Amino acid sequence: MTSARQLIPAPRATEGPRDGTLTLGADTTLWAADGTGTAERRLRATLGAAYGLPLRPGPPDAPGGIRLLLDDTLGAEAYRLRTDAHDGVEIRGGDAAGVFWGAQTLRQLLGPDAFRRAPVRPGALPVLESATVEDAPRFRWRGLMLDVARHFMPKDGVLRHLDLMAAHKLNVFHFHLTDDQGWRIEIRKYPRLTETGAWRARTKFGHRASPLWEEKPHGGFYSQDDIREIVAYAAERHITVVPEIDVPGHSQAAIAAYPELGNTDVIDTTALSVWDTWGISPNVLAPTDSTLRFYEGVFEEVLELFPGEFVHVGGDECLKDQWRASPTAQKRVRELGVKDEDGLQAWFIGHFDRWLSARGRRLIGWDEILEGGLAPGAAVSSWRGYAGGVAAARAGHDVVMCPEQQVYLDHRQDGGADEPVPIGYVRTLEDVYRFEPVPGELTRDEARHVLGTQANVWTEVMEDAARVDYQTFPRLAAFAEVAWSVLPAPAERDFAGFERRMAAHYARLDALGVAYRPPTGPRPWQRRPGVLGRPIDGPPPHR
Repeated sequence: MTSARQLIPAPRATEGPRDGTLTLGADTTLWAADGTGTAERRLRATLGAAYGLPLRPGPPDAPGGIRLLLDDTLGAEAYRLRTDAHDGVEIRGGDAAGVFWGAQTLRQLLGPDAFRRAPVRPGALPVLESATVEDAPRFRWRGLMLDVARHFMPKDGVLRHLDLMAAHKLNVFHFHLTDDQGWRIEIRKYPRLTETGAWRARTKFGHRASPLWEEKPHGGFYSQDDIREIVAYAAERHITVVPEIDVPGHSQAAIAAYPELGNTDVIDTTALSVWDTWGISPNVLAPTDSTLRFYEGVFEEVLELFPGEFVHVGGDECLKDQWRASPTAQKRVRELGVKDEDGLQAWFIGHFDRWLSARGRRLIGWDEILEGGLAPGAAVSSWRGYAGGVAAARAGHDVVMCPEQQVYLDHRQDGGADEPVPIGYVRTLEDVYRFEPVPGELTRDEARHVLGTQANVWTEVMEDAARVDYQTFPRLAAFAEVAWSVLPAPAERDFAGFERRMAAHYARLDALGVAYRPPTGPRPWQRRPGVLGRPIDGPPPHR
């Protein structure tokens, strides 16, 4: 049994505990109103497995039963959870998502055993305090970006991360599927994207300055049925998947597969392979009509697989040296009448903004897409700090705040020598907890363009699932509270109180099998002695 005062993310309001407790047992029934099926299925799957409870269907007024229903007096994703010694459990949601989030809260209230997949104390029944929780999210975009291009994560690992997101009430999964180091999504029209582009011969181990290499092929990709499964699995958890297909930079894997996509009048693109190191590749897409047609074919299949509103096109870190040297690119600059190569990139991004808009979708890209002008309907992921998000919001564009200085979870968690492959800024659990997504210089009207916030997990130095766990947790728990809860100003936040609640949350993470960084520092097997990172005090040169 866990107190409502130990929940993460913190709810808006709690009442209780009142007198009496409620014990769930073999006779506990579960009644679900129309429209609450996702929460019903998850409760049966999780609580049923964790405690061996049948949770049989029963009438809504069954004493001690669980009831799920919709309530149009509550807002989107809002819920009210009431537990009572006699009346049982009632979860009301403003919509199906609200009921689902209420079910996630119920799971936390039952204690860490509710997060296990089989009973660990046979015969011991879960007990609940009598209490009420009323809650609703601050932001509608509460995101996690996972980079599977640098180090591929097999499908089962992706599904596990969706479960971890749901447990923290995060609802947008930004799926970084393509980059210089690998192409991870099957495109039927262009099979070499995965036949060639999904595999590299070896991999740099550690920061790009490291002398170490993993001398074996690395790669993998998701079939279209894998993608359909991931999207459906996410939808069952009220998570929207936003795919990212990076253009016109970060595209060496695609050029290695189809050399005609590159700047063939500058370099011999047939000699390129999928990149085996980190950094920013100079090999970018050629700004030609044939390149546009190729990627239209890619996006046609992407739209078949991902039904959500947004499609991410990257647009970041596009080195333009090849365009400056390319007669073809310079001719295109003159034809378009744009000022320079930034204008050429704006033309490239603008084409896909119009193309996606014509199909009822919206383009979103990293904040470099602001350079050279941005189409009115496009949204911006502000990663290089707050400035891009502020400029975008003031220009009337929607924004997702994900500044690397605060919420890049590949950055090191401590300044100590034992941190594995230390990268970038030191960003502690407390630093993430004090992150504020809405810049103070925005007016109220401008701030309405902040859709929400997102934590980013770039995997250059995360070679397996355990490393991803270590870098992501426990900081994702702090981020989830920032994204969901209405908190005071950063300096006024009760981090000591959050740490006390984390004491209960670590037990949940243990039950979920998360290889998080302990508050006392890395365990011996989590260290990477001798693997070079880049511990710096100033801004890193790139993400």
